[in-house]
Amino acid sequence: MKKAIALVSLTVAIAATSNASAATVTLACGSVGQELQLCKDGAARWAKKTGNTVKIFESPNLTNDRLGLYQQQLAAKSSDIDVYQLDVVWPGLLAQHFVDLKGKIPAAEVNAHFKGIIDADTVNGKLVAMPWFTDAGLLYYRTDLLKKYGFSAAPKTWTELALMAKKIQAGEQKTNKSFAGFVWQGKNYEGLTCDALEWVASFGGGTIVDAKGNITINNPQAAKALDTAASWIKSISPAGVTTYAEEEARGIFQSGNAAFMRNWPYAWALGQGDDSKVKGKIGVAPLPSGGSRNAATLGGWQLGVSSYSKNQAASIALVRYLTGPEEQKIRAIEGAYNPTIQALYKDKDVLKANPFFGSLYNVFTSAVARPSGPTKGKYNQVSQAFSTAVSDVLNGKMKGQAAVAKLSTDLARIKGRGW
Repeated sequence: MKKAIALVSLTVAIAATSNASAATVTLACGSVGQELQLCKDGAARWAKKTGNTVKIFESPNLTNDRLGLYQQQLAAKSSDIDVYQLDVVWPGLLAQHFVDLKGKIPAAEVNAHFKGIIDADTVNGKLVAMPWFTDAGLLYYRTDLLKKYGFSAAPKTWTELALMAKKIQAGEQKTNKSFAGFVWQGKNYEGLTCDALEWVASFGGGTIVDAKGNITINNPQAAKALDTAASWIKSISPAGVTTYAEEEARGIFQSGNAAFMRNWPYAWALGQGDDSKVKGKIGVAPLPSGGSRNAATLGGWQLGVSSYSKNQAASIALVRYLTGPEEQKIRAIEGAYNPTIQALYKDKDVLKANPFFGSLYNVFTSAVARPSGPTKGKYNQVSQAFSTAVSDVLNGKMKGQAAVAKLSTDLARIKGRGW
């Protein structure tokens, strides 16, 4: 594990001592950006309202590390964590360990969320989790630098991005040697799967495995997408980009050392913070097209109640509260976390804090899903094989065509007689 796991007790719920029926619920929260603090704040509000106590279990930053830890806990049927924060691609993998929320949360509340995300959270008719926030990859850019170098708008294609990044980088490096044209997530983990799926889909190379479960990655457009991304390294992206996750990329962009960045919506609120060197100089646009379409990978997180929880009723109540409109609105305004409740995209306070929620609404509603549905319990193996193949291309070990051919063979072996 990259990070020590800390169990932090929230002491706000003093009423719990005087309430005989009060429960203590342990909630696993992520810790990327403002995530942990906003999670603590929301849990504290619920605790204060209900007289229950919430303990926060701080999860590792990297998605892969978090999944490994959760799988250990769940395999042991541990009751240590009551409510888990689940990636949108995990319900199929972990469904057997979670309470079916269908019927336990009113249908009207469930139906207020985007249908596609509720569908992703439903496995064999069982509602494994409730959507908490959604995500899609975005292109962040420096509005002041585009203007300085004579560009009137964000790049529409990856070719345009490379040309613009190269020009801006060359100019800025005259006074700042560490300036980069474009930063993104190049480390070999789930984040690279997300970035690379965007490249492949934008070039018309499909989604690795199609909706029917057919392996489709071995095609010229997918190979071209990977070779294109590899061409950025040491050109418009630093050599170290192959070690970056979300926070490394954000740190460089937010400190004023990059023209463009691929990241999730959460980076917007942090980029507008008082400690940000690029506050008021950030634009947000759809990720560029590779010639076929603009493609943003669907991300986002859900909250599910462990079947091994000894406080299921209180845990379900906490999930209802945290995924409800009041909390989703607070998180959208304070942390730029995309709501999963459709009505909040018309809320004037939410749109004032995040103008791009309105203008880029289609990016979020038409985001490309990772193939976790068709590959079911084998998705994690599929994703690891894909990110490793991409990493090999980025690090110059293989060319795109050889990598997708080998990957196709590896995926066939993982699939065996079926997903």
